[in-house]
Amino acid sequence: MDKLKKAFAAKLLNIKAIKLQPNNPFTWASGWKSPFYCDNRKTLSFPDLRNYVKLELTHAILDKFPQVEAIAGVATGAIPQGALVADELHLPFVYVRSKPKDHGMQNLIEGELTPGTKVVVVEDLISTGGSSLKAVEAIRANGNEVIGMVASYTYGFPVAIKAFEDADVELVTLTDYEHVVAEALETGYILESDVALLNEWRKDPAHWNQ
Repeated sequence: MDKLKKAFAAKLLNIKAIKLQPNNPFTWASGWKSPFYCDNRKTLSFPDLRNYVKLELTHAILDKFPQVEAIAGVATGAIPQGALVADELHLPFVYVRSKPKDHGMQNLIEGELTPGTKVVVVEDLISTGGSSLKAVEAIRANGNEVIGMVASYTYGFPVAIKAFEDADVELVTLTDYEHVVAEALETGYILESDVALLNEWRKDPAHWNQ
């Protein structure tokens, strides 16, 4: 197990940013039933953890994408993390809307992003990857090179893995499904018998039934 991913998984579980309810599934905004819920925005309310996320995302960028020239956050969840990281790196920051504004300049990208700039996208959560990769498309359409993406957490859904491969985007995350489930099992949050159910859900979350 990766030490960082294990440690961050424990922190997310500790503040209940991640909740596992195999026997009482959540309903996502998409309508999917899920035994797993993640809200990384909760980290913003804990100063020490907020700083931890900022520094670890920064370290990941410097390690994997040292040629970075600008940071882009994906609205709305990753705007604060992206801004914090850009500040730490002393780089320009923009954020990408899910759709253009319906008034004014009708911007999709908010902020000043010079074409030709090498950009790292910051995301808080990767589920199917759809909204994250729409942001990548918008940045590329602006004439920029997306050299990678960093995120706090990924479910690692097969559909997302394929989407990132097809889009030729390297994704680096601070933790992931495997490490969260392993930590939850180790600490007694879930039972061994729950793991098979969780794994079955992750294979095809859109059609999963408890």
